[in-house]
Amino acid sequence: MDPATIVILAALIIGLIYGSVGLLSGFCMMSGLRGWWAEGDGRLARTYALAMGVAIAASQLLAAAGLVDLGKSIYLQPSFSAPVMFFGGLLFGYGMVLSNGCGSRALVLLGRGNLRSFVVVIVLGIVAEMTLKGLIAPARIAMVQASQATVAANSAPALLASIGLGVVPARMIAASVLSVVLIIFAFAHAPFRKSPGQIAAGLIVGLLVAGGWYATGYLGADDFNPVPVTSLTFIAPIADALQYVMLSTGSTLNFGIVTVFGVFAGSLVTAIATGRFKLEGYRSPQHMLRSASGAALMGAGGVMAFGCSVGQGLTGLSTLSLSSFIAIAGIMLGTGAGLRGALRVRPLATA
Repeated sequence: MDPATIVILAALIIGLIYGSVGLLSGFCMMSGLRGWWAEGDGRLARTYALAMGVAIAASQLLAAAGLVDLGKSIYLQPSFSAPVMFFGGLLFGYGMVLSNGCGSRALVLLGRGNLRSFVVVIVLGIVAEMTLKGLIAPARIAMVQASQATVAANSAPALLASIGLGVVPARMIAASVLSVVLIIFAFAHAPFRKSPGQIAAGLIVGLLVAGGWYATGYLGADDFNPVPVTSLTFIAPIADALQYVMLSTGSTLNFGIVTVFGVFAGSLVTAIATGRFKLEGYRSPQHMLRSASGAALMGAGGVMAFGCSVGQGLTGLSTLSLSSFIAIAGIMLGTGAGLRGALRVRPLATA
């Protein structure tokens, strides 16, 4: 089997597992933060933290073993625009609250029969493509060119190495500290420790991120037909999947597109098998407008931030990229603004 086919099969398996786990556990950054900050239930937030810790530890072990070169990913480029990435994160985080979930969560809920998520996925994909290559692209490119900078250290290990540590010790220290802190934060919460399903979800999702790196960076390594080194992310892949559905002739499947299809299929099969499938729609035109507006913000913001709550929050962070920390800060702040404070997204009035 050639490496490209192996990558496609790995993407399908990873997507199927993510879709099933996402449906059964409710895995979602926005839901976790809302439960923690607004409702006092921190279990989902701890699930996300555990996934982050496991993703960092497993991905950095792969890199340290020489199995994957994370430096080939989009997250560890020598030049990036911190202002644009932070602003994109803000837009994405606020849009996530408006739409009541991120792109990956919308795919999972769509598999369960949630037709609101169909609108979110379509709008997100269209606006993301507009921001990548369409009408909004020139403005994005101009902002990036005006504000990007080349940095001497583009990751936490590189930053530690610049003050005198060796490359290997710097990687070990940065990865160990961050992963241990996140895992301790997760298990410090008694209700989370009593939730085996949430613990399993955090472990599995974190390992899926490392699995994506292994599939594209090692199994798919081919000097004659290289594939991008990447892992779980959903903004550009949703846009690419939408384009592939419409214009598949002459197009080729890639890791991201197949992951998107896999997440939907995994959720759909799990929903049917567990009796959770149920068609749902919008309560009012105002509800649809809010949801679509949030999807548009996520599409544009996710492209500017180089990822979403999964693409940057898990996959990007697993590389220990400094730009990912900037994007995550924007996503967290945007989500916080939507959940609390003067800009809080208030519940729609019901008839």
